[in-house]
Amino acid sequence: MAIGHVRRGCRNHGSSMVPIFGRFAVRVIGCMFQVPASRYTFKPQVPSSRFCRSRSMANNPGDRMVWVDLEMTGLNIEVDQIIEMACLITDSELNVLHEGPNLIIHQPDDLLDGMSNWCKEHHGESGLTQAVRESNITLQHAEYSFLSFIRQHTPPGLCPLAGNSVHADKKFLDKHMPQFMRHLHYRIIDVSTVKELCRRWYPKEYEQAPKKKSSHRALDDIKESVKELQFYKEMIFKTKTEEDKRKLLENGSKG
Repeated sequence: MAIGHVRRGCRNHGSSMVPIFGRFAVRVIGCMFQVPASRYTFKPQVPSSRFCRSRSMANNPGDRMVWVDLEMTGLNIEVDQIIEMACLITDSELNVLHEGPNLIIHQPDDLLDGMSNWCKEHHGESGLTQAVRESNITLQHAEYSFLSFIRQHTPPGLCPLAGNSVHADKKFLDKHMPQFMRHLHYRIIDVSTVKELCRRWYPKEYEQAPKKKSSHRALDDIKESVKELQFYKEMIFKTKTEEDKRKLLENGSKG
């Protein structure tokens, strides 16, 4: 009967039912079709603190890593030169965000002819030696290209240089690409350090590490280094369970 009054009110006043009878209609219909409020209660899913921290760090440009690999005519910083350089950027979770230039730098024939037998063999087999002879890219042009790349994707002074035995690359970069290095943090992330610690402390896991193909080409070597550190991250740097934490605390208190 009440709904009949509502309908007649609508007919008498056109389609404007809500302004006149809105509250009354809602009460009547609500009484007829009562639904427990709990069925429609929104319960937001709260991410774990670990997930929030991980996602926050991964999205922070200051936590990115600048991966570099160089191919040189040798390891003598006084006479040898850079002949190839590649660069890519990952987030803190080792996801590749940006792949940068991969440049072959021209060097004179007398420098190439004076390389060690090891360099002549491996750079010759990979085709790098011939590519260096044919390249018209100078060291200055290469530094400008790489500096422009990292400036575009990383804040100044915050992101570390990363790679395998990257301390050797850093020596050449400090000397030949100082502006590039000034943009980076003074610390480095050297995968070879993690490798050596894993070999000593976790020999079983170390045996499962991905084998390097050692193509001795810059970009291939970088990608292998990222993949290797991803392995150590998943196999070694694991989040400890509450039981593990309890045992560590107990052992620490006993000491």
